[in-house]
Amino acid sequence: MVMFSAIVLSTKLTMVKSFSEATVKCVFAIALTLPIQGQTDADRERRLAELERKARQLDGSYAVPAAASFDERLGELERIMDRLLASREAPATAEAAPATSTPVLAQDTPPLQAVSVMGASQTTGEGETRLPVAGYMEAHFNKNSGEPGQADFHRFVLLFGHSFSSRIKFWSELELEHSLVEGGEEKGELALEQAYLDFLVKPWLNFRGGMLLAPVGIVNERHEPPSFNGVERPFVETLILPATWRELGAGITGDLGRGFRYRGYMISALDPNGFSAEEGIRGGRTLGFQAPFRNPAAVARMEYAGVRRLTLGISGYTGVSSSELVNVTPRVSIASVDGRYSNRRVDFRGLFANSWISRSAELNARLEALAGFNPNVAKQLRGWYVEPAVHVFPRRFRTDLILFTRYEKYNTQHRMPAGYVPLQEFNRASIVTGLTFKPNADVAVKLDYVFNRNASSVIRPLNGFNVGLGWWF
Repeated sequence: MVMFSAIVLSTKLTMVKSFSEATVKCVFAIALTLPIQGQTDADRERRLAELERKARQLDGSYAVPAAASFDERLGELERIMDRLLASREAPATAEAAPATSTPVLAQDTPPLQAVSVMGASQTTGEGETRLPVAGYMEAHFNKNSGEPGQADFHRFVLLFGHSFSSRIKFWSELELEHSLVEGGEEKGELALEQAYLDFLVKPWLNFRGGMLLAPVGIVNERHEPPSFNGVERPFVETLILPATWRELGAGITGDLGRGFRYRGYMISALDPNGFSAEEGIRGGRTLGFQAPFRNPAAVARMEYAGVRRLTLGISGYTGVSSSELVNVTPRVSIASVDGRYSNRRVDFRGLFANSWISRSAELNARLEALAGFNPNVAKQLRGWYVEPAVHVFPRRFRTDLILFTRYEKYNTQHRMPAGYVPLQEFNRASIVTGLTFKPNADVAVKLDYVFNRNASSVIRPLNGFNVGLGWWF
């Protein structure tokens, strides 16, 4: 199990203070080959292949077992580390440099946090560890047909962590959008995307509380740019599942073994004042600001990271939405299923999501009375997408080139309440086709073209060309 491998490696990492620089680098490289959420199988394969090359330099007897799996190769590298540890004696001097320590990872630790944990850290007291800064960034150039192009440094995100002990961890993510923040103007956003404490009890039961990302779909929890194809995030996981969706809350997480892991939270409910015909429930995210908690919502996800590089997930959400301005309290429910699969140099991913809004006719009437126009909120939203991708370069290359096509169908007016007519311009479909070039597993240069369609014979959407640069560290 990955969780147990992380625990074993974490224990060994505290012992390397007296070893040579080459040995230390080898040990940390082994830790970084652990499967990390958000990284593709091709990314992990390149990391492991590079590590095996370094291992052969340190131990001439090392050879990759024939037809060995990823876990078997990782186990062989761990045995090399054991031999290196056993071959060195602890220093006799009492004035050795302070030891580094690496806290144990929770199974669902996001990728940047995992990297920051497994990298160098500073021990400050009994079990207390100060962790380094990590982050991710992305810059975009977007041009719709017939319109001038726009360049934007879209996100600058810093992640900070702290380990109070081996069982109490803190994680946070601070995001600056569009490079500039000005009060009262839509110039940018400075947002707290995550800030929570983990209380690690058992692999199968841990507690979490604070500002949490809702565990729905693929992208909401794994939204770092190298982790998905396409310059922009999928439309379905932006409108039907309202990424990036975070709320105040608390709950439990755990690894049940045999590839199963889960997360379940009670979080602040949506604000119905922000629901609309075009974006569905997306505008109802409170983002942790004066979040209504009279009727907390429930959200949960179960994942299976199975054999043959298959990952399956099912997510659910239900909660009564409320607002001081709107005296209608519709219940919002969401269900989604998703899957990811890799076979040699081909990847597949797909997702289906459906959202329900109760009392939508009453909500429309109330919002129209407040705003002076009918928001035409639907009672049901639906979307799905499929995305095949192929890795062009052989695995032995340090770089990667991915060609992909994603087909998305999404309708924020799938079912309307009695007396309301669906707006056909919001019954949409998109084909996103392009490439992702990775000169490094943590750096992505993206290019794509988007063909947009809808069911309206009057309002036609624009196609778009996009270029993006994204990285994490």
